[in-house]
Amino acid sequence: MKRRDFIYLTGMGAAATMLPSIPVMGHRIHPEEALRTVDVSLKKQMSDVVLNAARSKGATYADVRIGRYLQQFVVTREDKVENIVNTESFGMGIRVIAHGGWGFAATDKLDNDSIARTAEMAVAIAKENSKLLTEPVRLAPQKGYGEVSWKAPIEKNSFEVPIKEKVDLLLGVNDAAMKGGADYVNSILFMVNEQKYFASTDGSYIDQDIHRLWPIFFLTKVDKASGKFETRNSLSAPMGMGYEYLYARPQDKIQGTTTLYKGRYDMLEDAKAAGVQVSEKMKAKSVEAGKYDLVLDPSNLWLTIHESVGHPTELDRVLGYEANYAGTSFLTLDKWESRKFNFGSKLVNIVADKTQAGSLGAVGYDDEGVKCGQWDIIKDGILVNYQVIRDQAHILGLPASQGCCYADNWSSVQFQRMSNISLQPGKDKKSVDDLIKGVEKGIYIVGDGSFSIDQQRYNFQFGGQLFYEIKNGKIVNMLKDVAYQSNSQEFWNSCVAIADERDYRLGGSFFDGKGQPGQVSAVSHGSTTSRFNGVNVINTSGKIG
Repeated sequence: MKRRDFIYLTGMGAAATMLPSIPVMGHRIHPEEALRTVDVSLKKQMSDVVLNAARSKGATYADVRIGRYLQQFVVTREDKVENIVNTESFGMGIRVIAHGGWGFAATDKLDNDSIARTAEMAVAIAKENSKLLTEPVRLAPQKGYGEVSWKAPIEKNSFEVPIKEKVDLLLGVNDAAMKGGADYVNSILFMVNEQKYFASTDGSYIDQDIHRLWPIFFLTKVDKASGKFETRNSLSAPMGMGYEYLYARPQDKIQGTTTLYKGRYDMLEDAKAAGVQVSEKMKAKSVEAGKYDLVLDPSNLWLTIHESVGHPTELDRVLGYEANYAGTSFLTLDKWESRKFNFGSKLVNIVADKTQAGSLGAVGYDDEGVKCGQWDIIKDGILVNYQVIRDQAHILGLPASQGCCYADNWSSVQFQRMSNISLQPGKDKKSVDDLIKGVEKGIYIVGDGSFSIDQQRYNFQFGGQLFYEIKNGKIVNMLKDVAYQSNSQEFWNSCVAIADERDYRLGGSFFDGKGQPGQVSAVSHGSTTSRFNGVNVINTSGKIG
């Protein structure tokens, strides 16, 4: 089954804002079909056919991924349901090494003859590719795990929840937003289930069941006299959770906020607040450009972490393999080798973690059978490591892969992708209020917005959703037209305070793009609210007042 169809979700109202396009993978199915499963013993039998066929044709290494990818979309606008889509994509990808070169082939014809022929094709491709190599592929050692499994620790499978319940939630969200002051609103539930089976000649047979969920809304308010408008998007984070994510509990609420929760999300409450806040944004004063101390909520900071830390520490970018697609990296090998490169202040500790509960990237094993874990990227402000897969480990002298290999579909070849990358909480007991109290002239920013960053992931500009002026340690009013500019090293060295673990939350993206042909991956970034002093702020409207 091949990729086909794309949904394009379009923003509403006079702004006609185009939302990110979400690819619909596979063919449409009835919702109940998503609840069936494929027998694990059958997947093992198919895998053995592949591995035996590849070895018989001269492969010195082979792995096979059997993937069943399920998606569900529920899309509404104001008081109407715009679309309900359920899709399934099911097939097999085969990767081999022969004569020292990589080869890959994929198929959705899963009878024994077809998958054996596909394995043989992968070997033939590897042998042809090897003719172009200056040195053979070098894989880090990897033990086989035998037959093992991993399942996301969800409480409620989103695909089991009736469509009516989801529709009622979204229409209630739309109604609440419009009663609060919005003129236009659309809301979406996007759910994913990846059923992945991996086997290799190393002796692993790994069955995994991965669940993700993203509740989102986009609303607009228009000044009918002037035609000007303001928007407010949901403050939700996409999560590696089941439907329980939408059952916010009182104990999860972040102190001092009305809509922000730790590990859960109240979509209806957020929509009510958003309707009011978008009206406040219409009246907010335009920011005066200059230097400000910034207090950044995790709902904003996750994107800055993603772009300025996550991408530049991907080793393939450092080595120039991604130079023609979204750039390389300013964190070159000499900076790592020195063990002295001052990436940020001593408060900055950033960790990669493929096992973090609730995160989008949480799995037990990566897509080349490596057991996942966590490791330091930035330690006390110093660059100490990168993100590495099996055929890169020898470049850094590492004894093993860090488990960062991923493919977005059975038909895509796996390659180095970003792990969950998170800023660690502050060690001293500090609340958000404590961070704000120390600011004489600053801005408190909540939610992510538009951004830009250069090809080396160095010079950047980030916006947000909500901006509050801070004067003499207190929030005094709302601002608009705010974007902050810096470079990655200067920005992280301006970090002077980090709230403690009570405020820790995840943000993230379903659609981290990379590779040619392009692939997307889902990844989370955690942090607590953090303060950055003396950051340049510009006015995005081009005028003051």
